[in-house]
Amino acid sequence: MSTALIHHHYQPPAGFDSPAVAVHRAATVFFPNVATMRSRQWVDRSSYTYGLHGTPTTFTLEQRLATFEGARHVTLVPSGLAAISLVDMALLKSGDHVLLPNNVYMPSRHFAQHDLVRWGVTHALYDAQRLDALSAALTPATRLVWLEAPGSVTLEFPDLRGLVALIRHQAPQATIALDNTWGAGLAFAPFELGDGLGVDISVQALTKYPSGGGDVLMGSVSCRDEALHETLTLTHSRVGFNVGLDDVHAILRSLPSMALRYAHQDAAARRIARWCQSRPEVAQVLHPALKDSPGHAHWANHCQAAAGLLALVFEPKFSAAQVDGFVDALKLFRIGYSWGGPYSLAVPYALASMRPRDAAQHPGGLVRLCIGLEGVDDLLSDLAQAFDALR
Repeated sequence: MSTALIHHHYQPPAGFDSPAVAVHRAATVFFPNVATMRSRQWVDRSSYTYGLHGTPTTFTLEQRLATFEGARHVTLVPSGLAAISLVDMALLKSGDHVLLPNNVYMPSRHFAQHDLVRWGVTHALYDAQRLDALSAALTPATRLVWLEAPGSVTLEFPDLRGLVALIRHQAPQATIALDNTWGAGLAFAPFELGDGLGVDISVQALTKYPSGGGDVLMGSVSCRDEALHETLTLTHSRVGFNVGLDDVHAILRSLPSMALRYAHQDAAARRIARWCQSRPEVAQVLHPALKDSPGHAHWANHCQAAAGLLALVFEPKFSAAQVDGFVDALKLFRIGYSWGGPYSLAVPYALASMRPRDAAQHPGGLVRLCIGLEGVDDLLSDLAQAFDALR
């Protein structure tokens, strides 16, 4: 019975097709003979060798991600942070130097501070809003420059074309990598920024907009260059990164609605941002589409859309405890990290401990809002009652 259960004769019916991509699960992949086993190559995704190297399901997701991001090659990893770490590990060695924007995603900075440094890789932070600051930070040892658009939490939008042009001219030996989670391949084209400029690598946390459900962790690393892809994917294999096939299926199922969800959350966030500007409790609203938000002109020059994130900087007279109380008073907004899902989220940030310089620019408490798919009027009512509680 056990043999019969394993070596069954079932085959799917010929001619069957449906909207869902089949979930092909595999650790072991069978070969018809030894010659085939020895001839197969997996790096270029032309054949199947082992589950860790991909199945038809993962290859399908990679191809679809490459299509909407404008890449030729995509590698899947367990999370957005794993995508960042993979790029660092694949491209940096002892004696190399990496640059990160001072408003970079904090775990990326921590990886440089605590892990890359142990491997002999030095790093520095630069002000992404100033080309001269990047120019001063570049060295002959710089092998990787990270860009982030917009900056984490405070949402400053940089001059991407200017930054890329400067790196190409002053440090041609450096690879340019962009955290494109916010843009998601929809707000702008990372590999075609105009004037023949583009980044070398784009990483995403597929956890956010591609998933859209707040229930899947996954990341991607995209590029166009064949040699760069081979370097990334060989390191990917050596460190043993893998993704679950059910998670891949969940993202494949969500991709057809991503542009609609992104556009809805973008429009909702802009409306909420404008409304929050009128509140006396708020000193500033940070959102790239607002004219007085840092880097607005760069956003307008690069982007078609603006995602669903905004940050509220409260008047300094409100204490940290009061700002926390505002968040606790929200009823529809849930308290939690990440974004891009159906639920709206709110998180207070202590900029003084994260980025002291930014805290000096924004002396009041800061709350990041991530707009979900609820009715906008309902969200505005929720914010209004929380503001009333604050006062």
